[in-house]
Amino acid sequence: MKKRQLITAVLCATLGLATNMAVAKPSAQEILAASDAIRNPAHPFGLTTTLTEYRNGKQTDVSTLAVYSKIDNESGQYRSLIRFESPARDVNKLMLKSGNDLWFYDPNNKASIRISPQQRLLGQAANGDVVSFNFAKDYRATLVGEEDILDGDRQKRHCYKLALAAIKPDVTYDHVEAWVDAANNRPVKARFYSESKRLLKTAYYRKYQKQLGAERPTETVIIDGLDPQWVTVLQFADWQEREVPEAWLQRDYLPRFKPE
Repeated sequence: MKKRQLITAVLCATLGLATNMAVAKPSAQEILAASDAIRNPAHPFGLTTTLTEYRNGKQTDVSTLAVYSKIDNESGQYRSLIRFESPARDVNKLMLKSGNDLWFYDPNNKASIRISPQQRLLGQAANGDVVSFNFAKDYRATLVGEEDILDGDRQKRHCYKLALAAIKPDVTYDHVEAWVDAANNRPVKARFYSESKRLLKTAYYRKYQKQLGAERPTETVIIDGLDPQWVTVLQFADWQEREVPEAWLQRDYLPRFKPE
């Protein structure tokens, strides 16, 4: 009888351990890293980003950029070259992100100047919003809890809510609230704040499509923190895996860059 009780106890303990392992949640940093991997591929790639600004429901401005990105093996963060394709006044202007340094090059005066990631590029899109980046490399994540929220298409999603605190200087935002779909780690929504805790903008990630081996968001809707009628839409198209030459990612090379 005692032997049977011992076996039963061992089986119950084993089952309990297996159950605990099955329901164990990933850490906040793991959730954030998985969300990063959905937004951007790990291999070098290129795409086209179209930014459209709306005020009170009417289109007020539009800009198109060619983006070339690759991960730096040491930092794990992306390095990117952005070429302006439209409007006509901006054609062939360049923006280079290397580490947290951002440079702007104008072929008309052949000068490159350092710019801020927080500076507005168009509408609610800042310079730092149009370059590829991994949140998990620049922010420390804390799991606040789980919430049911409406996504950018007004569909209910059960999400992990993460609080992100900057751990590096010169990042685009001081701190961020991020909602990640608990079922598949897709980024759903984010709120971006200044150091003074002012809400700068809210972003929704939507229109997921199979791109470069994964379902990725092909549109980001950014809403102003003060004026909800001021909206900027970022659309991502023409995804392709491609080589991004190291020379393209050097500030000194900007005057010699020729688009393919």
